[in-house]
Amino acid sequence: MKVTAKADYAVRAVLELGASDGELVKADVIAAAQGIPRHFLDNILTDLRRAGIVATQRGADGGSRLARPAKDIMLADVMRAIEGPLAAVRDIRPEALSYDGAAERLPDVWIAVRAALRSVLESVTGADVAAGRLPKSVERMVADPEAWKPH
Repeated sequence: MKVTAKADYAVRAVLELGASDGELVKADVIAAAQGIPRHFLDNILTDLRRAGIVATQRGADGGSRLARPAKDIMLADVMRAIEGPLAAVRDIRPEALSYDGAAERLPDVWIAVRAALRSVLESVTGADVAAGRLPKSVERMVADPEAWKPH
């Protein structure tokens, strides 16, 4: 899985909103604080609003805030709102794939990849990241020197 700029920006926007303690935050403030191009941010906030992660209010005093506490927003929620399913092959869910011959077990590999992604993204909340406190299972992964190798 490649984390796109849009997904990275979305997670950072959610973290920025989580730090506002429920106050409305203008898009310009989020964009400046996280170095997110404003045109990307507007689209991201729309996607996050449609997914029920962000609430918005129009007008001079308007802005955005999290629709629920950061402790209840998993990073997987944000990723799915922006990118769709966590793991898809050619835009097909891995359990719907079928191969013949030597590739027959390949769907099992793709399902394992999805499970690995879910084990991290469904265990980390926006509040965890903002507090610098990650689940022990994620901390163990990060502590493994193999995790830091680029390939």
